[in-house]
Amino acid sequence: MEVVGDNGASAATASDQRTLKSAELFQHYLDKTTPHALYRWTGTAVLALLYALRIYSVQGFYFVTYCLGFYIVNLLVGFLSPLVDPKMEPSDGPVLPTKASDEFKPFISRLPEFKFWYAIIKALCIAFIITFFSLFDVPTYWPFLLFLWILHFVGTMDSLIRQMIRYKYIPFNLGKQKLLWKKARTATPRT
Repeated sequence: MEVVGDNGASAATASDQRTLKSAELFQHYLDKTTPHALYRWTGTAVLALLYALRIYSVQGFYFVTYCLGFYIVNLLVGFLSPLVDPKMEPSDGPVLPTKASDEFKPFISRLPEFKFWYAIIKALCIAFIITFFSLFDVPTYWPFLLFLWILHFVGTMDSLIRQMIRYKYIPFNLGKQKLLWKKARTATPRT
């Protein structure tokens, strides 16, 4: 009996090693995409286009698409929201300035860009795979789902943009800020 147990244990160990090796290989290639944001998002747009073409060609899976859109909007909220909510009491970590006299601290997103991208890719792949199983093709009236999604998107973005304006934060890096008064001063001739 011990011989059978040893063979079973060695087979399990070999399987675990293969799984670990494939996970390391996947992580290696995932890490190589980190600095290439433009290529990652271009690939994401292509994948989203392929998904849209798939939905258009089968004329179905509207509920799956609605759920995918709802999920992406919620990911967008996490990406555009600060790590520390300015409404709450200041914590030990970095916080956004609420007054002009406060010290500037950079915006730190609750959901980093890479994790945002990775979650969207996973969701698109899962939704694409689901479209090959007729079990998930729930008959729905798609204009109603589109109307609900638009309501959700507008309501969510409205509250998020109001919060951005109230607490004066911009979640995007727009490059180095330039002072406009220097340009105006050099443009007007002195008399």
